[in-house]
Formats: sequence, C-alpha cells, structure tokens
Amino acid sequence: MKVVVAAALGFVAGILFAPKSGKETREDLKTKANEAKDYANDKKSQVQHAAKEGVKTLKESASKAGNEVTDMAKSARNSASVVKDEAGRLADEAKTRAGRVGDNAKETAQSLRSTSSSKPELEIETNPARRPKN
Repeated sequence: MKVVVAAALGFVAGILFAPKSGKETREDLKTKANEAKDYANDKKSQVQHAAKEGVKTLKESASKAGNEVTDMAKSARNSASVVKDEAGRLADEAKTRAGRVGDNAKETAQSLRSTSSSKPELEIETNPARRPKN
C-alpha cells in the first residue's frame, strides 16, 4: 500500500513540475486518474471473484463433509442392526441347544434310574472286619 501511495505522489509531483501547459497537465492527470480508477476496479473485481469462489468451495466442502457424516451414521446404524439381529439369533440358538442338553440329561437320568431299579443292587463291603472269611 505504501508503494502505491509513494508512486502516486511521485507521479503527481512529476506532472506538476513538468514543463507542460496547464491543459496538457490536466489531461495527463485525468488520464492517470482514470487508469488508477480502472486498476482499482479490476482489483476489486478480482477480489470479489476470489471471495465468491472461496465461498462456493467452502459450501461444497461443507456439503460433502455433511453427506459423508450422514452416510457414516447410516452405516453405523445398519451395522448395529446387523449385530443386534445376529446376537438375537445366537441367543435363540444357545437357548435351543441348552434345552436339548437339558432334555438329554433328563432322559439319561431317567434311563439310569429305570436301569438301576430293574437290576439287583450289589453290596460292596468296604469294612474288612465284616468280610466273610474263606
């Protein structure tokens, strides 16, 4: 900014002290003022365009990020649902198998009771003093 101001002051000083007529000097000043105005307008347009592009890019990036977050949330919900369903299926399977094991244990116990009631019981003497002598 300082360079632009210094250049403008140098230009004005050069024109004011140049050996030209007043009319020529005014024309030169008018021409240079219009050039400076055009230059400022060009820079303004460039800044506005860059700002618009920046806003557009920012909006697009935010939209993409939002969509990705939404997709990730949906994926997480779907995965949780799949895990929940599988856990329920496994729990049902475990319950069914536990029921079968219980039924098999009851059948085996009943079978052992009926087998032991139909056979005479063997007495096994563990006290050596009560054993018959040969």
